[in-house]
Amino acid sequence: MGSVAKPRVVALGEPIHMSKEYLADFSKEFNYSFLPATNRAETMKLLPEDVAKNGPIDAFIIRMGTPPYEPFDKEWMSTLMPSCKVVTSASAGYNEFPVEWLAEEGTWFCNSVDAVAEATADMAMFLTLAVLRNTSQAEKSFRDGKFRATPGLSPARDPTGLTLGIVGMGAIGKYLAKKALAFNMKIAYHNRHQLPAEEEAKYNATYYDSLPGLLGAADVVSINCPLNAKTTGLISDAEFAAMKDGVFFINTARGAVVDEAALKKAIESGKVARAGLDVFCDEPKVDPWFFTCDQVIGQPHLGGLTDVAFRKAETECFENVRAFFAKGRPNSPVVEINSKSS
Repeated sequence: MGSVAKPRVVALGEPIHMSKEYLADFSKEFNYSFLPATNRAETMKLLPEDVAKNGPIDAFIIRMGTPPYEPFDKEWMSTLMPSCKVVTSASAGYNEFPVEWLAEEGTWFCNSVDAVAEATADMAMFLTLAVLRNTSQAEKSFRDGKFRATPGLSPARDPTGLTLGIVGMGAIGKYLAKKALAFNMKIAYHNRHQLPAEEEAKYNATYYDSLPGLLGAADVVSINCPLNAKTTGLISDAEFAAMKDGVFFINTARGAVVDEAALKKAIESGKVARAGLDVFCDEPKVDPWFFTCDQVIGQPHLGGLTDVAFRKAETECFENVRAFFAKGRPNSPVVEINSKSS
């Protein structure tokens, strides 16, 4: 295949977690380059210049760390049209992208299915242990030189025998279930569809066909579902009311899945004993209340941000592009374009 005939593939920023050997091999099949933009303003300037100089883009790769480039609105994505056939994102979530609009334009959009799943599950497990052991207050006591003098640190809650209620038993939820079993927790879950019996047996998981039923049975509730129109505000006043008194609440999904005003009320009332949060509604802006609340253990959306996850996510992006041009369909499309047009 001559160089002129190679599909043109552009990555947003340099994929520093990919090996030089992989990129060299990829470049045998594709006319590959990267756009040296670090934020949205630079992208809106450099991308049209790149197209004018080097020609239309056939596939576009969006690496980890999207906030500086957002919003990915129609104005942003229109720069790639009409030539771009596939857009791949290293992120598992895709609420920041105009997925349906891209599909209407005939452009496949792919997210990362498995790359960040285990790392995010690790964060959920870390936060579960942190809220049970009240680690933030324990560390604050230690750094204040009080050692064990702070009340409420002992005895801590033990995970053994507690029921972990997983809302969304996809890739992340399954990894979390596997890890929680190592801490002798009981696994319960709510999903749009029940898992096959052999999968339930693998995680010793009990299915609840209603969300309130799951919430009422769980000692620890972990949110692991994607953010979309149906899950926005999924956990609000009624859902917190359905939970046990003194429940522990974990969210490593997306902030907007949870009504933050309802969460604050649940924490203040004691309905939620402690919350472990890696995501917030308006991040990077965060309601200052969360900074000062002793019952909140917070992380700045770091769940999927590990070295291994970055490398796996970027590899998924490149392999989605490779699969599309080899088979006519990428590996992990969010919307099936053929089914929409048939």
